[in-house]
This record gives sequence, C-alpha cells and structure tokens, in this order.
Amino acid sequence: MTTKEQIVENWLPRYTGTPIEEFGNYILLTNFINYVQMFAEKFDVPVRGTGKAMQTATANDITIINFGMGSPLAATIMDLLSAIKPKAVLFLGKCGGLKKTQIGDLILPIAAIRGEGTGDDYMPSEIPALPSFRLQSTVSASIAKHQMDYWTGTVYTTNRRIWEHDDAFKEYLREIRAMAIDMETATIFIVGFANSIPHGALLLVSDNPLVPEGVKTEESDKKVTSNYVQKHLDIGIEALTELARSGESVKHLRFEN
Repeated sequence: MTTKEQIVENWLPRYTGTPIEEFGNYILLTNFINYVQMFAEKFDVPVRGTGKAMQTATANDITIINFGMGSPLAATIMDLLSAIKPKAVLFLGKCGGLKKTQIGDLILPIAAIRGEGTGDDYMPSEIPALPSFRLQSTVSASIAKHQMDYWTGTVYTTNRRIWEHDDAFKEYLREIRAMAIDMETATIFIVGFANSIPHGALLLVSDNPLVPEGVKTEESDKKVTSNYVQKHLDIGIEALTELARSGESVKHLRFEN
C-alpha cells in the first residue's frame, strides 16, 4: 500500500470489523461502548467489531462508532473515515464543565481550542478548529424538539487525562474562558477539516472538575449514564436522521480545505 486511500480502505474494516459497504453515510462518534449497545438495541441491529479496537452498529444509513478515548484515536478515526467520505460526522462526547454548567447539561461548541497538539500534524496551529455550521444548526433544532436548552462556547481539548490536581492549569482554563474541557473535539474538527469531512459535536457535561467535589468518580459517572446518556444519543440520532431526510449537503457551498 503506497497511498493514503489504500491504507484507510484497508484499515477501516481492520479496526472496526465492519466492511466498507456496510457503513452509513452519516456517522455518530462516541468514546463509550454503551452508546453503541444502546443504538444497537434501539434499532435491533448487531454490534460489529467485538474484540477489535473499535465497535460499530448501523441502522437507517447511520453508523455509530466507539473509537476509544483521546486525541490520537480521534485523529485516527477521522482519517479512517476518509475511506467512505461520510456526508456528516457528529461526535457525542462527554466533557468537564468549566463555568456555570451543571452535570447533565448539553454544550454545542462553536469552536475548540487546540491544546492537544495532535492537530498540528494536520494543519498549522493558526487554523481554528471549527464545526460545520449546518450540522450544528440541525443539532440545535433537534435539542429544541426535546424541549431542552444548551450552552454554546468554546471547548478546550487536551491530551492530559489527569490534571484536576494542577492549580496552575485550572487557573489557565479560567483565563481562557473555555466553556468545557475534553480530549477529542478540537482534533475531530481539525482532522475533519483536513479530510474535507463535515463534522460537529454535541457534548454532555459529566463532571465539574474545577472544584474538588466536582471531579468525576465511578459513582457519579454511573449517574450520568443512567440519567442523561439516552437523551444525548437520541438527539444525535434525530439530528442525523433529519439531515438524511432533508437530503441537504452539510458542506458550505464555498467550503475549502
């Protein structure tokens, strides 16, 4: 294999256990296997890729993929998805809330701050990590149909998983006025841009890590899963279903990379 196209066409099935022809045109990304299992149960379809690095399930032209955790794997899946050229990719991620957010709140990011470094291998650091407006607009409408509200703002993406003890870093997060922190969003945005893949994100606040009592624990994460994850998933499914039904392109007419 000598070209990127040859590599990703070979590696996407290798990583997921799912043949190229079985992927939908619309992709949901998640870091958690239970999202894939809930999707599969909702549509009575099998989970593919058990024992592989990534797991998938597909129904109604939508494929959900558990790609793992962190910026490097986010870049990997966005590269691999160039093999199928999806019409839209929506990341359903969890994040730490940094301002007035409460656990269970939704954040629809308008931009992501590239603190993870991975995106620098794809685009110069001056290029902002932005979502596709049409996709975020559709997600916004889907949230409204559920009679829910959401926050907008920037999300800071980092490669650091354990930083909650670092007072200097927490002060930095306050200074940059970020709404949330995660490990994937900026990478998905910038690598999606590099691969000409329309992309967006809907983040679920799972903890409030700037205060000691807000740091995620196993018990608190179970409460988030039982109380909020189903709605998070349903909104993502409905947004992509609406895009598929409308037949409208998510790409801006003057989109360039």
